Amino acid sequence: MAKSFTRAEAEEFFARLKKHTPEPRTELQYVNPYTLLVAVVLSAQATDKGVNKATAPLFMRVTTPEQMLALGEEGLTEAIKTIGLYRGKAKNVIALSRLLVEHHGGKVPRDREALEALPGVGRKTANVVLNVVFGEPTIAVDTHIFRVSNRTGLAPGKDVLEVELKLEKVVPEQYKLYAHHWLILHGRYTCVARKPLCPTCVVRDLCRFKEKTIEPAPVKAKVAATRN
Repeated sequence: MAKSFTRAEAEEFFARLKKHTPEPRTELQYVNPYTLLVAVVLSAQATDKGVNKATAPLFMRVTTPEQMLALGEEGLTEAIKTIGLYRGKAKNVIALSRLLVEHHGGKVPRDREALEALPGVGRKTANVVLNVVFGEPTIAVDTHIFRVSNRTGLAPGKDVLEVELKLEKVVPEQYKLYAHHWLILHGRYTCVARKPLCPTCVVRDLCRFKEKTIEPAPVKAKVAATRN
């Protein structure tokens, strides 16, 4: 079993990620807290790029739960049909919009329990909203963060909750607000699933992954013989 990260190593790990990306942000496009909530719900088992493509025209005309209810489930289904599982997601978005209007004055609540009571909203979605909208140092463990945490040895765990709880302990306090974004971006663009880009990784010497990829040996060009 790999040695756990020391406090100094964890500090260095995030210091380097910060230096590489000083101001990380979610790649989901949104207009306000409500549209972020909708975008995160739609992003389950879908890419941010695919969600953004569908929500760009949608959020030009719908930015409140009241407007979403006016659009209706059929209208929303048509608007997001390029996203996976779109029928179920449309049903959830309409249902959560109704609850926001009926119980929260049309506002997104700053409360984990209230957020998780909304249809289609789980712990991960609640953590994203609490972090991005309300500036709370929550860490939403998605597939990228789960992979990075386990592969590097930063916070290994059998499930997303175990990884989240371990990250809460290992991430230095001053990095917690943006840890979620740094880890996602690192997993999305460097510590990718199939063949991680270890040669260009800024934390490769801290990483516990034994099967690091290496740069291919330079290919020697064959010099063609010239005829005089």
